[in-house]
Order: sequence, then C-alpha cells, then structure tokens
Amino acid sequence: MRKHFRWVTIATILVLIVINYIDRSAISYAVAPLSKAFGISTTQYGLISSAFSVGYLVFALLSGPLVDRFGPRRVLLAGMLIWSVASAITPVAGGFTGLLLIRILLGAGEAPAFPAATRTVSRWLRQSERGFALSLIGGVAVSGSLLIGGPIVTQLIDVAGWRGMFWVLTGAGLLWAVAALGLLYNTPKDNPRVSEEERAYIAADQRAEETEGTHGPVDWKRLLANRNLWIIGAGYFAWGFMFWGFLYWLPQYLQQSYGLNLKQVGAFSIAPWAAGVVGAVLGGLVVDRVYARNRRVRSRFTVIGVALLLSGASLVPVIVAPTLVTALVSISLGVGFGFITGGIWWVASIDAAPAQPASAAGFADAAFALSGIVAPSVMGFIVTGTGTFTSGFVVMCVLAVLGALLMLLCTREPAASRVSGRREVPASD
Repeated sequence: MRKHFRWVTIATILVLIVINYIDRSAISYAVAPLSKAFGISTTQYGLISSAFSVGYLVFALLSGPLVDRFGPRRVLLAGMLIWSVASAITPVAGGFTGLLLIRILLGAGEAPAFPAATRTVSRWLRQSERGFALSLIGGVAVSGSLLIGGPIVTQLIDVAGWRGMFWVLTGAGLLWAVAALGLLYNTPKDNPRVSEEERAYIAADQRAEETEGTHGPVDWKRLLANRNLWIIGAGYFAWGFMFWGFLYWLPQYLQQSYGLNLKQVGAFSIAPWAAGVVGAVLGGLVVDRVYARNRRVRSRFTVIGVALLLSGASLVPVIVAPTLVTALVSISLGVGFGFITGGIWWVASIDAAPAQPASAAGFADAAFALSGIVAPSVMGFIVTGTGTFTSGFVVMCVLAVLGALLMLLCTREPAASRVSGRREVPASD
C-alpha cells in the first residue's frame, strides 16, 4: 500500500500560508486602538501599510536564492522566527517609526513563504500533482484566510485585547515552527518516514534536477534571460493589481458608492473571497487535467491566459452599469476567475527554472508585491481625482487583458526537460 506522507508536507506548508496572511492583515483590524495608543495619523498608517510590501518585495528576491541554496526547512524556520518577533513587539512599538520598522521586518520574515512552498512542491510532488497542491497553497489558503481571518482576529481582540491578539498570533507561529521541526523536510530522501515506494513514485514523474536536495549560488544570468519568467512576472503583476486594489479599496467603494454601513460592507465583502476559494480549487483541478493530457508547459500559460481574460471581462458590467447587484456579481466573478491562476503562477515558476524554482518564485512574488505597492496608490489617486472608482476598474480590466495576451501569445515551450532515469511506476495513486 503506497503511503501518502508527501501530503503531510503540503498540509504543513498550507497551514503556514494561512498563518502568514492572517498575521499580515491583523493590523488592519486593530487600526483604531493602535492609532490612539501611538498617535498614528491616517497618512502615517498608509505609510506603515506600504512598508510591509516594501520589505516583502526586497526579501522575496533575496529569499528565493537562500531557499534554493539552504533548503526550505531552514529558511522557513528562520523566517517564522523573524515574523513572530515582529508580531510580538508590535504592541510595544511606541510610535510611527517603530511601527514602520516592524512592518518592514514582518515583510522580510514572511517573504520566504511562497518561494519555499514552490521549491517544496517541486521536490515532493509529481509534475501531474503540482497544480492542485499549489492552488491550495497559493489560492485557497490566501482567499480562505481572508474569509476566516477577520472573524478570528476580531474575536481575539474582543477576548484578549488588541495587544493580546498580536501575542496570540505570535504563539500560533511558534507552534507551527515546533511542529515543522518534525514534519518539514527538504526532500523525500531526507525524511525517514517516507517509504521507498513513495519516493520512487514521486521521482518517476520528476525532472532529473528536481530530485536534487539543494542548489549552489543562483545563476542570475540564466534566470534573468528566461523569457517565460518575465512574462510570469508581468502577468502576476496584472492580476496583483486587481487583487490588491479590491483588498484595500472594496470596503470604501461599497460605502462611498452605495451608502452601506460597516456591517453591510462586511457582509457584502465576503462574496468575492468566497468566489476566490472556488476559483482556486477549479484552477488546480483544470491545470493538472490539461497538463496530464498533453504534457506541455504552455498549457499552464493557456489556463492562466483564459482565466485573466474572463477576469478582466467580468469587470465590464460594473464599469457600464454599476448598480449594487451588478457590482457584487461582477467583482465576485472577476476575483473568482482571477484566483483560478492563484497556484498556477508557482507551477509555471517551477517549469521556468526547475533547478532553482525558489529563485524563480521569488522573482514572481516580487512582481506581485510590487503591484501591492502600486495598486493602492493608483486607486487612491484615481478616486481622489475623479470622485469615482470607475477609472480604477478600467485599469484593472486593461491590465488583465494585457496579461492574458502575454500568456497566450508570447510564451514559449521550453526545451525538453530531462526526466529522471528511474523506472516509471503506474500513475494511479
């Protein structure tokens, strides 16, 4: 009977991503008491929010090579320690400067998560299993944490106070680190609990370089000359603009455009992220099924391209006839179709650089982080200058279509990858 310990490893990473997203968004639920305690203005809070993305962008680029060289286990444990410290000292930051530095530190600590997740999947799963796994990690965990994060954090604030909330989240991160010491290994070869049968099963559908443990210094020249990787970064930026735009501005859009109160905004805001969960699961199932039929890397880009086209097209009704019902349906469909791509970016990163997938994923993640800096500011300028959100939705739509065209028309099938010389085992599991 073949064992399935590889999925324990994937579940460990999945929990990490959920904690990651709840941690990074927790401050938004403590804005009022935190601002009062430290004398933080609205403008200063905006700068504090951007500081996270700045730290994240820089260290996403740096952490990828570290993961490829030293392995996900060591880098993730170090990252968790850094971000747990950042969460723990947030309640005693003292003021604007302290919070600014702490948010940069938090971004630095959380940055290795997706590069490490990408390399872990590339070493622990067959090529035909990666789309679904990375859609759970990069799609369901992200959108799902946005669904459950608010109720969890607000309940913690109610029970333990806003300072206690940060300390409880610190404890959750440290508990994950303790569990990861026994569950998370760089490769199946490193873990004594994995049977020889499961190791052979995984290796039979891996490229030769994917059976390696760690990699030497990153080959930046080869990485930056990779046409597909640049297109992945551009496409991820396009989707990121929509994601971050709605994450930061959807509540205000609903309040300003339709006069909803805070409770109503909370209720209506659930729909897009619920659609994101559905889209992420669908994307993982579709991309693995399509790849299993033709075994072509470009099939991943085709799925992304079609999803981005549908995502952009879904926003047209809210631009043309922005009633509340139209807006809710249109935005939910846009986010849902966008989240179809949620995990495929990481699969495509593995395909682009199988020997150093974490470095490729760090490059893609940096592009996504850049959109997290640009989108909120651009949307803010648009709303301030025009008094409406319509032009912002147009920008989202145009970027999604441009990203789709890059995926569908400009990507290339890479040269045939080397496949492990081990004997093939049956594909059924």
